[in-house]
Amino acid sequence: MASSTKPRSGPSGTKRLAPDSDRPISPPPIKRKTQTAISKSAVANFFTPASQKPKDRTIWSERAPDEDSPTTLLVAKYTPEGAPGSAGTPAPPRKIAAFDLDSTLITSASGKKFSDGAADWKWWHHSIPGRLKQLCNDDGYQVIIFTNQAGLTLHPDPKSKGPKNAKNRVPEFKQKCGAILGQLDLPITLYAATAKDIYRKPRPGMWAEMKDDYDLAESDIDLQNSIFVGDAGGRMGELKGPKVSGKDFSCSDRNLAHNIGIPYQTPEEFFLGESPRDFSRDFDLDKFPFVEEGPNGDTKVEKTNEKEIILFVGSPGSGKSTFYWKYLKPLGYERVNQDLLKTKDKCFKVAAGLVDEGESVVVDNTNADIDTRAQWVALARKHKVPIRCLWFRTPPQLCEHNAAVRFLNKTLNPEARDALPKIAFTGFASRFKEPKLEEGFQDIIPVDFKFRGTKEEYGVWGRYWV
Repeated sequence: MASSTKPRSGPSGTKRLAPDSDRPISPPPIKRKTQTAISKSAVANFFTPASQKPKDRTIWSERAPDEDSPTTLLVAKYTPEGAPGSAGTPAPPRKIAAFDLDSTLITSASGKKFSDGAADWKWWHHSIPGRLKQLCNDDGYQVIIFTNQAGLTLHPDPKSKGPKNAKNRVPEFKQKCGAILGQLDLPITLYAATAKDIYRKPRPGMWAEMKDDYDLAESDIDLQNSIFVGDAGGRMGELKGPKVSGKDFSCSDRNLAHNIGIPYQTPEEFFLGESPRDFSRDFDLDKFPFVEEGPNGDTKVEKTNEKEIILFVGSPGSGKSTFYWKYLKPLGYERVNQDLLKTKDKCFKVAAGLVDEGESVVVDNTNADIDTRAQWVALARKHKVPIRCLWFRTPPQLCEHNAAVRFLNKTLNPEARDALPKIAFTGFASRFKEPKLEEGFQDIIPVDFKFRGTKEEYGVWGRYWV
C-alpha cells in the first residue's frame, strides 16, 4: 500500500570545537565508506515514473451508521490485477465464506497477544492461503473478512483527556491489511468495526454493508452453504494439569453467525478438521422463545386501591418501561420517570402533584437501595396512599441485551433512549438490596422477564446484540 512519510527534522544546531592554538595539527581522518540500507530496487523505484509503478490494488473507504454519525467502519476492497469487472451485470446467488481476522487468519509473528506493528503478523496456519484460494477459485465462494478493531480510532477527539502522544494505529493497520490481501491476491473485501455501534460483532451491521456493496438481497445468498469462521466461539476451558486453558474470550463470532443465519466453525474446526468443543453463552436466546400472548397478557397486576403508588425496582434494561406501557397505562396509572424529568427532586414533586390530583402513579426508576425506596414510602405516607412494589428480577446479561436492542433499533426505542455504559448495570448491582415488606410496602410482586411484543419485534429482539 502506498503511503507518505513526513520528512524528519534535522538537528537544531551544529556543535563547534573551541579554538586551541596548542592543539597539534593532525592529518585529516580517513574517509569511511557510508553504510546504507537503501536497496537498488528502492532506488530504481524512486526514479520510476508514477505511471509505470505497480498499482495499489487495495481501495480503502469509511462508512457511518447513519447520516448524523461519524464514520466508524473501515472497509478495504482488494481487486486482483486482471479481475473481470461486474458493472452492469446482476449479482448472482452466491455462497459467502466469511472470516474473522486476528487469531483466525493471522496471528502475531512476535508471539505477543496484540500485533506490535504493521509487519508483526504471520498466517495462523500455513494452509490458510491455499484454502482461501480454493474457496474463491474452485468452490464458488465470495471470501469476506469481518473484524472488530476497537483499538483503531478514525476520528480522534481533540478534547480527549488521553495521552497527547497516543499512537494513531490506522496507518499501520492499513499497511498490514494491504500486505495480507496482497499475498492472497484474491477479490476480498475486509470490514473493520472500530466502535461499539451497529457494526461491531455480533451485531449485523457489517453483514448489511456487505450485502449493499455486492448488491445482494438476502434471497440471493445461499445461507445454508455459507459459513462464518472465527475464534470467539464461547468455547469452555479445558483442564490441562492444574490449570484451565483454551477458554474463549467471548462468543461474538458464533453469535454473529446466529444473527446472520449461517453455519459457524472455529478456525480449528475449519482449517484443521478438529472436532467441535463444548461452548456456553452468558446469555442464551434459546431460553427466551417467542410465545404468543393471550388478549389479557400474562400479568397478574391489578389496581387494588382507588389511589396508590407503584414503585418499580429493577436494573436499567429490565423491562420496566415496556411493562408500564403494556399493562399499567391502560389501567389509568400516570408515570414518573427520572430519565425524562432529569432529577430525583422533580420526580418527587411531580408524583406528589399527581397524587394530590387523585391520580395513581407508577415510579419507573431503578430504586435499587433501601434509602431511595424509603423516601418514596415516606411520600406515600405523607399523602395517605398505599405504596406497592413491582420487583423486576431480570438477569444482568439480559438487561444489557435489552438496552442494546433498544438503542440500536429505532422501532423499539420510542423514547429515543441513549446507549448505556457497563457501569449502569454494575452500579445497580452494587447498590441493589432486595425489597422487603418491612420497608412499608402493601405488597411486593416479582416480575420475571419474558419478551412482550409482536412476532415482528421478536425478529429484531431475538438476535445477539452484546
